[in-house]
This record gives sequence, C-alpha cells and structure tokens, in this order.
Amino acid sequence: MTQPHSTTKGEAIGLVVKLPFATPEEFVAKYGANVTRGGIYLRAKTVKPPGSTVTLDLKLADGSRIIHGTAVIHFVTGQGGQGASGMGFRFLTVDPATRQFLDSAIAPLPHAQSSLPPLPAGVGPADYSVPAGAPPPPPLTDSPAVVPAPAPNPAQEMLIPAHTPWPGSIAAFTPPPAPQPEPTAEPPAPALQPDAEPIEAEPIEDAEPIEDAEPAAEQPAAMASPPPPPPEESPAVPVAAPRAPAPTVASSRPAPPRDPTQTLSSSVTPVVPSAPAFEAPTEEPKRTGPIIGIDLGTTNSCAGFVRQSKPAVLHSREGHNTVPSILALNARGKLVVGHPAKGQMLTNPRQTVYGAKRLVGRPYESPIVQQIKDRFAYEIAPGDNGEAAVRLGDRIYSLQQISALILREVKEVAQNQLGQPVSRAVVTVPAYYNDNQRQAVREAGRLAGLHVERILNEPTAAALAYGFGRKLTQRVLVYDLGGGTFDASVLELKDTLYEVVSTGGDTFLGGIDFDTAIVEYLLEQFRQQTGLSLQLDRVAMQRIQDAAERAKCSLSERSQVRVHVAFLTMVDGKPVDLDVSLTREKLVELTEELVNRTLQVCADVLDAKGLTPKDIDEIILVGGQSRSPLVHEKINWFFGKAPTKNVHPDEAVALGAALLAHSLAQNEGVQLIDVLPMAIGVGLPGGRFKPVLERNAPLPANKGYQISTSRDDQQELDLIILQGDSERAVENEYLGTLKVSGLPGGPRGSVKVSVTFAVDNECILTVTAREQISGLEVMSVFSTRDNPEQVKAKLGPNHPNQPEPPPMARRQSLPGMPAVAGGPVQKPTAAQPVVLPIAIAATARDVAPGGLVGWLKRILGRA
Repeated sequence: MTQPHSTTKGEAIGLVVKLPFATPEEFVAKYGANVTRGGIYLRAKTVKPPGSTVTLDLKLADGSRIIHGTAVIHFVTGQGGQGASGMGFRFLTVDPATRQFLDSAIAPLPHAQSSLPPLPAGVGPADYSVPAGAPPPPPLTDSPAVVPAPAPNPAQEMLIPAHTPWPGSIAAFTPPPAPQPEPTAEPPAPALQPDAEPIEAEPIEDAEPIEDAEPAAEQPAAMASPPPPPPEESPAVPVAAPRAPAPTVASSRPAPPRDPTQTLSSSVTPVVPSAPAFEAPTEEPKRTGPIIGIDLGTTNSCAGFVRQSKPAVLHSREGHNTVPSILALNARGKLVVGHPAKGQMLTNPRQTVYGAKRLVGRPYESPIVQQIKDRFAYEIAPGDNGEAAVRLGDRIYSLQQISALILREVKEVAQNQLGQPVSRAVVTVPAYYNDNQRQAVREAGRLAGLHVERILNEPTAAALAYGFGRKLTQRVLVYDLGGGTFDASVLELKDTLYEVVSTGGDTFLGGIDFDTAIVEYLLEQFRQQTGLSLQLDRVAMQRIQDAAERAKCSLSERSQVRVHVAFLTMVDGKPVDLDVSLTREKLVELTEELVNRTLQVCADVLDAKGLTPKDIDEIILVGGQSRSPLVHEKINWFFGKAPTKNVHPDEAVALGAALLAHSLAQNEGVQLIDVLPMAIGVGLPGGRFKPVLERNAPLPANKGYQISTSRDDQQELDLIILQGDSERAVENEYLGTLKVSGLPGGPRGSVKVSVTFAVDNECILTVTAREQISGLEVMSVFSTRDNPEQVKAKLGPNHPNQPEPPPMARRQSLPGMPAVAGGPVQKPTAAQPVVLPIAIAATARDVAPGGLVGWLKRILGRA
C-alpha cells in the first residue's frame, strides 16, 4: 500500500473505495455483515492510526456511488502481525442518499443497529489506542449527521479484492461494457495495491425477507420529515443515489437512457462456493419407537402425532408449527433448512432451493422439466441417474437429498417435542403423483433416517382428519390447493372405513402459479408507467415474487394493497421503484383462470364415476391457497353449498397422517381403500398407449399383459411402461422400460411372455415377467435411466386416425366460467339472463346428460 498524498493539518484524508460488486443487492448480500448503521470495516495493507478523520467514497463496479461521508478511524486490526490488516470506520456525517441506504437496507440486518463499526470474526484483536498528541476523536452519537455531499477531495483508492468467500447472489450474466471515466480537472490519485486476501466476516444467516407489499393509504397533506421507516416496511435493496421518478423517454432526448439491465448484470466473475457432501445414513432406519405423520409440502412441511387419542401438530422450540420446505447454502458453506434458509431467499436466491416437490422423481430431459427449469433462481441440472437435480455451490444434489434434508429438519422438531428418537413415519404425497415420484419420496425418507411405514395421498389424509371420531356416513370431496400442486378426490366415509372412489389432479397448479400471475402483471404495469422493459437479475425477481405473495395474502382480508418494491433498478444513475396498487377485483381477473382449472379437475373426477355436484355431502378445503375468497365463491357456485370449516387448511394433512400412523402403531381399525390416480400401461407402435391398469382402479391391484416375439429366435424383449390418461404415448409419463432376456428360441410369435403389473396400497408399481410355455419366471430388469423422449420416439409417430384423448389428458381450462369480483354470488331474478346462478345450476345438475363435463360446456356455450 503506497502512502497517501500529503494533506494540510486538520484536513480529512480522502479515500475512494472501489467495490467489486455490480449491484446494491450484491453488496448487501456479500458485504452487509461488515456494515452497521454507524460504520464499516474495510481491510487494507496499510492503515492509519485510530482517531484519524477520513472522507469515504464507496463506489460500485460501474462507478455509481453507494456510501459517501466523513468518518473517524475507530480501531485498526492486524497490528504486530496479529490477524488481518484493516480499519473500522465510524461514520461522522453522511449525505442523504447514504443515510437512506443505511436505514433501509442495512438497518434491518440482525447485527446492524450498532452505532459503531463491526469487528468481523477472524481478523484478530482490535487496537483502539489513539497516538499521543493526536486530537481526541469526535464524541459518539447514535447516528451520523446528514449533510449535503461536499465537493470531492483528492483521494486515494482502496481496492477490495473480488475473490470473496461468500456465495452472495451473483448471477452469471454477460458483463456490460466497462463504463467510460468521466472527464476530470485534475489527475486521478495513485491507487493503492489490492489486498492479497478477502475480508473474512460472519455471514448473515437468519435475515428475514423484508415487507414490500403494504396496504394502500393516503399520506397526510402536511407532514414533517418522517423518521426512518421500520424494518418491515423498509425497501430491501436500495442504492446510494437520491430517489427520483423514472425518466420520461421522449423523442427529443439527445440519447436513449442506459439499458437498466446493465446495472443489474454482474461484471464480476462469480465465485463458486464450496458445498458439503450429503451425508447418507450408514444403516437402515430402525422400525422401533413412535410413528409420526409428516406433510411434506411444496412451501411448508409439518409433523403430527397422536397423544391421548388426540392428533396434534408438533411445534418447534421457536413456536413454529411448520418448517419452510426451503434449503440454502449459506455464506460459510453450510446447508441450512427451514426458517434460516427462507431468510436467504432475497439476498442469496441462486443458492436457495424451494419448490423441490414439483420436480422430484422427474427425468431432467422430460418436457415438463425443460419447460420450467429456467423459472427458478437456482440451477436445475441433470443428476447421476438422469433425474432432475440442483446445483448448490460446486456440488449437485439430487432432489431426493434435498427432500431428505427437509424431512430431517421435521424429524428433529418431532424428536425435540417427543423427547425420544424418531425413525418411523407416514409421509404424504399428492394423489396425482406418479410411481417414480412416490418412489423418490420413499427414498428421501430413507436418506433422512426414517422408515416410511406408508405413503399416503394428501386428500385421503385430509379426509381422515375430517372424519376422525365422528362416525360419519358421507360422500365428501377433498379440494387440496397447496403451494405447488392441486388434487381433488371423492371419498365415501362409513364410520372407520375411508374409501377413495375417484381422484385427479395437476402437479403444476398451486399458489406459486397465482404469485406468478401477479408478478407478470406488476412487471407489465412497471413497463407501462416507465417505458422500461426489464430483464431483472435473480435477486430483483425474488423481491418482486416475495412482494406478490404478500399482496396476495393481504387481499384475502383487504380490498386493495399497495405493492412497493423500492430501488428496483437504476436508470441514468438514479433509482427507480416499482409502485403499483392492486385491488381484489384485479386479483380475481388475474387468477380466475387458475381457479377454473381446479373446477375442471373436480368435474372430471366426478364425471369419472358418474357423479354430479349434488351427490357430494361436504367439500373439504385443504392447502394454503384454498383460503382465497375466489376459491370459496367458485366452490359455492359449483357445488351449490359452502365448504366445511371443520378442518384447518394448513394442518389437516399432517393430522390425517398422524392418525394413520397411530392406527398402524396400535393395530387399530382405520381402513383405507385408495385408487390408482392415473392409468398404467404400455407404449405400442404408432405412438399409442394401451392401459393395463385403469385409472381409479381400487388398490391393491394387479393384472397381466401378454407379449410375444416379433422375429425368429428372438431372445430379448423391451416393453415401454407409461402412466397417464392420454391415448397418445408421448403425452404420458415414462416410468421405465422392462427389459426381458433369456427367452428360448423359436419362430416369430411362438414365444409368449406374460407380464404382471402389481400396484400396492401406496401406488408403488412392481412388474414381473414369466414365459408362458415353461411357466418359468424369466430375467427382467426395470430400467428408468433411459431418456424418456428418445424412448417414446422409438414407438413412432401418432396414428393419423387416432381419436382425441379423453378430457383428463386434454386438461382444458374453462375460459367462460363466471367472474367473481369479491362479493357473494347473486341469484337471478326473472328478468335476468342465465349467468350460471346457483338455483339454475342445481337444476341442471339433476339431469346433466352427457356427463358433468358436457353440462359445463353447454352452460358455458361451448357445446
């Protein structure tokens, strides 16, 4: 480090700190642990003595200022060769933009309320001694004074190394062109040598997301200068420039505004953090001790247990009744689960995994994974076995491992509550999960150290919670709209017998899709207000997603909210906010089609068994998204009755799983009869699908299928096995290929093999093959590692005369479903046209020729 230029006595030393961070978000995520409201710690090879006054000017990689003011050196580190060399600066004065930045972005961090600079761990002891004869340091105040920015002094540069150990939120974007230096009247000051090592600091692990959605309210006409806003209303990621409205793009401007994506793109090479290896259990879980019920959800998971014949959800020591189904790689290279991981979604989205339930057990090359993999902030990559996996740091984790870590956290909550080891569980899954996904959840349980006693469908679990101890004789429909999946099941309850008669669902329809609809609207409104089309980085998009979710929840109780995401981007060096008012009526318009899709599934489920809505005694709503007022009103219209309020939407599935767990442990008399959610069959030449086990077949079920050789002396056969309800093989889910070998030689067609498909109570498939003439079981391997699209392509194109697939395969929505603007459904008068009122709909349900789906189409004018 070269000596700074000379200054006159009493003049503050000028320091220009060039940061390697491209955006304010990146600075907060990677360096926020070194900043408080009262100061900052910086490492430097050469330090000035405590008590020295300096003028600080911190700039981002593109040259934009983020902190400016005067400070006094409060302490130094690395003296006498002990620890790292650096200085802790206590702010004396800051400009208004810096004050706003400290109050809004730094103050909400857990450590940041101090009026002194932080002393990071690992940098060694601090030296606070002021040299003899030096003037005393300025008195300590709660916060630095706010003054206008002075003219810049001649300054030296301090370069902070870019190779820091924190993962942060840097995304791999194409770097923008380097900014051109502004002309200056005096030569630049000589730069100091960069440090050889990064700053070591404690990362932020538990910072909670910041509230960006708030109720719309008018400000008083006259108001004095307000104090800094409280943390929960503070903008999540500000910048160090005065707030200003977005510039108006006019044809008379001499040049177009700078592309806002440049300020959101990283010009720093991302640092790939080191991630720990997954530690699998060394032995199989023991089948001893209590059995708990676990609801493994898309957004949240929880555990239930029966005590004194009453089921209850188990709470963590902090009082939480659910564990967020989120996992993250933190700044110290450790995997954190649940609430600590949720706190990193805004600052570290690339290393934070959520929504794993949607992709677990799916091949990476499947069209569904390829279609949605870029919607997540984290990287979805192919795993060792060809399934979808995720990359965290320098490792790839299977989604079974991700789910296992979440299950371990739930297991830990249960063990703390019960005071004894837990190694057995009933785990719930969506009813519409296919065989591969169910097998993946069972494997996740094993990796979590749990023996999965039973895989239970979520709607069945909810019905158990509803009917427990009530000795009911009813036909109920469970409407399960969670964070990422939707299921509908019809069950017949007869005392302790719970029989599923029909089920259906959509594994890509849930609360996340409602949030996405709001996000798209917010971005479109931002474009209309500012003329800017943004391609935001992962941090900014996660902030908008978080604000959208909060707004959606608020609109369940309010008629209007204000969605405010501060400092969303920079244009011409000035910050631009997203500020949109969202009404319940607009939310209905944005999400009505999604709710209509759930009703289409309900109609298909009923129609599959020749039922109509009037045949349903009660409707049970499960899942957080089922709280939506629009869902309640649509259900009321469709079934002609309000849903029951006898179950808790968030806890019903876990409680039902706990009841079944208790029944298994005590050998008590709860009887469950479930059904196959989708047909299982084989792919045929011409791209056709031949069902072997039909949809809604009662479980357990088994059935044979015969195949024969297609050429002389053929010794091997391949049978492609699929699951789904479409007559086209390409539209169904690939389960695997049964490879039969060791067949006796013979003329074409003379050797016949009987293949048996067996599905147990958990919808787990087993396939065996037997040569018919000898009666001997032949060698067969069920391979799931093949590329599903290549396998389906082997069957050839669809037959030109092939009929249209059945309604369940088409998954059409109901665009003509009546709109509901937040109020109750109005019944008609004589002068009103037919607009699907409850009274007329109930009459139509009595007849419904052609089935319920046909009735819906006729009512909506689509027949």
